[in-house]
Amino acid sequence: MLKNKILQLTFLLLTPIMLMAQTNDELYKQGLVYKAQYKNTEGLGVFQKLLKADSANVNYVYNASYFYSKCGAKLTVEADKMKYYRTAEYLAKKAIKLDGNNAETHYVYALALGRINENASSSVKIANAKLIKAEIDKCLSLNPKHAGAYHVLGRWHRTIAGFSGIEKTMINTFYGGVPKGGSYDDAVKAFQNAITYEPKYILHQYELAVTYNDMGKKEYAKQWLQNAIKLSADDDDAKDAKKKCEELLKKLK
Repeated sequence: MLKNKILQLTFLLLTPIMLMAQTNDELYKQGLVYKAQYKNTEGLGVFQKLLKADSANVNYVYNASYFYSKCGAKLTVEADKMKYYRTAEYLAKKAIKLDGNNAETHYVYALALGRINENASSSVKIANAKLIKAEIDKCLSLNPKHAGAYHVLGRWHRTIAGFSGIEKTMINTFYGGVPKGGSYDDAVKAFQNAITYEPKYILHQYELAVTYNDMGKKEYAKQWLQNAIKLSADDDDAKDAKKKCEELLKKLK
C-alpha cells in the first residue's frame, strides 16, 4: 500500500515535468517548420518561449539567434535593428560555447556579425571582417553544403572587394590584412554555391545579380533577376526578395 502511494506521488511530481518536456518538443518542431517556411516572426516567438524554458539548450539558442538576425532586418528604426542584431550576436557566442562543433552555431555568429556590418562604420566592418570569415570557414568545414554560409561568404567577398583604397590601407595597417579572397569573382562563386544547395531561395539569386551589377556585368545581372522573378514567392522573405529583384531590374533596363 505504501509502495503504491509512493509511486503515485512520484508520478504526480514528474507529470508536470514530462508535460513540459513534451510541450517544448512540440514547440521546437513547430519552430523548425516556421524556419523551413521562412516565417521569421512566428519562429522568433517560438524560440523566445523555448529559451525561457531552457536557455542552455544549444538548438534553442542558435535558432533564436538566427531569428533575431532575420527579424531585425525587417525593422525600420536603426536602433531597433541593432538591438536585435546584438542579441543575435550574444546568443550565437553562447551557442558556440555550448557546442563549438556544430556548424549552425558558427553560421549564426557570422550571420549576426554580417547584419551588424551592414550599416556599420568602416572601422567596425574592418574589425569584423576576419572574424566573419573565420566563422564561415569553420561552418563550411563542418557542413560543406551549407547554403546560408555560402550566402554570407558571398556578401563578405563583395564587401571586401568594394572597400575603398583608404579602407584597404586601414586593413593592412591596423589589422594585418584580410584573409585571402575578397574579390567579386569569389563572391560570384560563393553565391553560385548557395544557389546550388538552395536553388529556390530567391535572395541568393538577387545577391548574385547585385554582384554582377557591381562588376559592371549588367546582362548577367538581368538574367539572374529574371530567373529569380520566375520563382514562386509564398512567404514574406521571398516576396521581399522578389520586390528587390523587380526594383533592380527596372533600374537596369
